Amino acid sequence: MNKPKAVLLFSGGLDSTTVLAHALHQGFDVYPLSFDYGQKHKVELQAAKRVASAFKVSLNTIQLALGTLTGSALTDTDKCVPDFGGAQAIPVTYVPARNTVFLSLALAYAEVLGARDIFVGVSSVDYSGYPDCRPEFIHAFEVLANLATKMAIEGQSIRIHAPLLYLSKAQTIQMGCALQVDYALTISCYRADGEGLACGLCDSCVLRKEGFRVAGILDPTRYAIFNED
Repeated sequence: MNKPKAVLLFSGGLDSTTVLAHALHQGFDVYPLSFDYGQKHKVELQAAKRVASAFKVSLNTIQLALGTLTGSALTDTDKCVPDFGGAQAIPVTYVPARNTVFLSLALAYAEVLGARDIFVGVSSVDYSGYPDCRPEFIHAFEVLANLATKMAIEGQSIRIHAPLLYLSKAQTIQMGCALQVDYALTISCYRADGEGLACGLCDSCVLRKEGFRVAGILDPTRYAIFNED
């Protein structure tokens, strides 16, 4: 019997790698989809290739020109990615409509593959205040997917899976470790250098470090020496 196909939004970071392991464990034939959207931390794409190779899945990478539109600190060379500043409404690292765009392309890819399932690694618990990481958004996109596709209209409903949605970063790490994820392969840092060394100070790094601490699991992340704990 053939495994059901699933598309996964995949950055090569901690969350999406955990979801990759989870989807494979659930018996899906997973097709990870990465995006080169003009992000400064392009080194994450190297991590995506590395992780995909380790899991023996075929990675597809799409190039987008989001950087010309967004003004986000993740794409705009005139804006700096700040150190973690605590909880805030919507930080400067927010990329407008990023998950909407990514999920739309994942939806198109799913139709091409004949896949009824799309996985995404968003969390509404440990995140940086992004509006497109909320349960309401995931639900709304699933409704849209089932209104806007030939596959759904012909009776093959589409499901958007967000298995980390209600998990803290520590719980996500514990899930991944139970699935034998090697987090040393992943990169989460918004300011990672060309060698993949994490800054240890940006939102993503702080949430990741705290997650490992709370989970009671050794953090295998390679941090720049001057920020190393």
